[in-house]
Amino acid sequence: MKKLFFLITFFSIVSTSFSQDVFDIGIRNIEIFFSEPNWDDTLDLYYANDLGERLIADSVIIDGEVDQDVGIKYKGNSSYNINNVKNPLNIKLDYIHNGQSVDRYNVLKLSNGFRDPSFVREVLSYEIAREYMPASKATYANVTVNGNLLGLYSCVQSVDDDFTNEHFYERNGPFFKVENTGISIPGCFGTLGILEYYSDTNCYQRAYEMQSANDWTKLSNFLDTLNNYFSEIENVMDIDRTLWMMAFENLTVCLDGPINSIPHNLYLFKDNNGRFSPILWDMNMAFGTFKNGLPQPVTTQDLQELDVFHGISDNQNRMTTQIFSSDQYKRMYIAHIRTILNEQFVNNAYYTRAMQLQAIINSSVNTDPNGFYSHSEFISNINSSIGSPSSIVGLTELMDPRVTYLQGLLEFTASPPTINNISSNPISVTPHSSVTISAQVSNATEVFLGYRFKFHDAFTKVTMIDNGTGLYSATINVDARDVQYYIYAENNDAGIFYPERAEKEFYQLPVVGSLVINEIMASNINAVADQNGEYDDWVELYNGSNFSLNLSGYYLSDSENNLSKWSFPNVSIPANDYMIIWCDTAGNSQSGLHTTYRLSAAQEEVYLTDPTGLVIDAVHYVNMPTDVSYARVPNGIGTFVHQSQTHNANNQNSTSITESNNVNTRLRVYPNPSNNRIYIIGAKGNLKIYNLMGKKFFLMDVDSTISVDISNWESGMYFVKSNNKVIKVIKQ
Repeated sequence: MKKLFFLITFFSIVSTSFSQDVFDIGIRNIEIFFSEPNWDDTLDLYYANDLGERLIADSVIIDGEVDQDVGIKYKGNSSYNINNVKNPLNIKLDYIHNGQSVDRYNVLKLSNGFRDPSFVREVLSYEIAREYMPASKATYANVTVNGNLLGLYSCVQSVDDDFTNEHFYERNGPFFKVENTGISIPGCFGTLGILEYYSDTNCYQRAYEMQSANDWTKLSNFLDTLNNYFSEIENVMDIDRTLWMMAFENLTVCLDGPINSIPHNLYLFKDNNGRFSPILWDMNMAFGTFKNGLPQPVTTQDLQELDVFHGISDNQNRMTTQIFSSDQYKRMYIAHIRTILNEQFVNNAYYTRAMQLQAIINSSVNTDPNGFYSHSEFISNINSSIGSPSSIVGLTELMDPRVTYLQGLLEFTASPPTINNISSNPISVTPHSSVTISAQVSNATEVFLGYRFKFHDAFTKVTMIDNGTGLYSATINVDARDVQYYIYAENNDAGIFYPERAEKEFYQLPVVGSLVINEIMASNINAVADQNGEYDDWVELYNGSNFSLNLSGYYLSDSENNLSKWSFPNVSIPANDYMIIWCDTAGNSQSGLHTTYRLSAAQEEVYLTDPTGLVIDAVHYVNMPTDVSYARVPNGIGTFVHQSQTHNANNQNSTSITESNNVNTRLRVYPNPSNNRIYIIGAKGNLKIYNLMGKKFFLMDVDSTISVDISNWESGMYFVKSNNKVIKVIKQ
């Protein structure tokens, strides 16, 4: 009775939450119009040919937005059947017209609900995964062709160059889809698996689809290291992202993917640090639906008690066997499972979210003319198995006993170290100096600090030294950029990250002098006009000293290789005052200060250099939203956050800030409202975030500024609570 209650009560709240992104949770309406009367037969033929051919739709209308001449094909393996009316679809909006898209996305991939009576597995899996690693966005869509309803689909973001740019800040790196291509090459891929190393790069064409340039050699070098030089693996593979992926897949019993005996349904992308990262794909058979690779017949108990180190001795999957050969990687992996377990499953958050999703799609499932399951099976598969003999286990039927099983294992009953009282010395870090980061750690045999200076950099790991009282410290040299860092500690039995979602989340320490880059706007459409009425990019400087500073001989640049790109004229910035530089190529042709270059909204680094050639401030940003600035908070001394612009003014005057007289101790959240990420300042101890229904979305012990990714949360009101202080936050 209680579970039915949730289904009803959440409906009115969740189903009305829509915003500007096509992948925001809701039900999109996708109308496809073909002039080809036998469009289904043609798509079947193209699928059989397997040449990537697409049938041109005259138009595709997505929530009223019209795109013309759109390329469409069927996709999928087991989910496709020539006799199906509702087959999976791949819609490429820019197939003919370059740049044609919806909300910046040019490809939509639609899954038909095959082997998922609950119809939540795919969307729910991606939602959870995105909390911890790069993963696709997903929502729902009702699809019609020539006015006839095909039915309800899951609508999933494509893993393409837009995806890699969003998560890795790189479009052109070596990029592969790991999947059997059906290409037969003599002498290749015998008894061992897909991640095997072959000196003959032609062998990889059987199991990899290359999504980039001719990069077979780079793939081969990576697999050579994975198989034969594993001690060097961190040079060529993002281990943390790999461990998060493996943790998520094992915990949720997702066997139709990378941890399978024959790993597939993943992408490999090489970032600009020279490391390959695995990317999840095809989650429609998550939560115990796929059973191949386990001894047959598979029982529900087999799924519930899937070995936490599944694949440890399976030589067909060189990723699992190699990674599980390291005791430290195993402890990190368990730490990641523990985080997902506690945040998503122990508290039944996954169940609540599943019920919310079902409430959103309930009516569409009930009216789907080509659904694979009845409406009653849709409802009951949340808790109970459907079908026989190849039954599809219910979500709670699988996960509730699995949570109990995992919590009883020695790996989860073992006590990890505790980490408290993280601090820096000095508190105020100046450019080109050193800083010591310390933490009180107990019950640890090893502690290390991971740090970097840019979002796309790999974290450098250094050992933290115990002073004999449990105070572990590490000293690092800084340049002019803020420090992003986390701490990991372990003993012989267990490990722990702080923050627990590292490396996805991290602490940030400002590095500032008296003259700083204080605010940047790199996508100024309607926010602030210059003296000539033009909406140009701009950079704001702030002089935090008590004396005026002449800027003759100083430089502003967007290129590390050309720090003297634009020189300041003979101008001065008064004490405790601001200066605006417009980045618009106007130079000396307009009044005010104008550079000879523009800023990129996608990603950029802005450098401020003094007359000696020393960089005194550098700010790296990525994916700048339109008419939103990137500003230091607190003003002049803090880390950068996205917020409403405060052009030529104190950054704490933003409308996103709750006013208080004590800026050092009060609890603050920036930006507010937000649609992506919030930064919480002034939290001490236990930090919690709740929604209106009292559901806990976030819990962590903090003693510093922390960032929280809220991009996957439903639009609406939330409450940030710390030390008996509460702030209302709006998710747009």
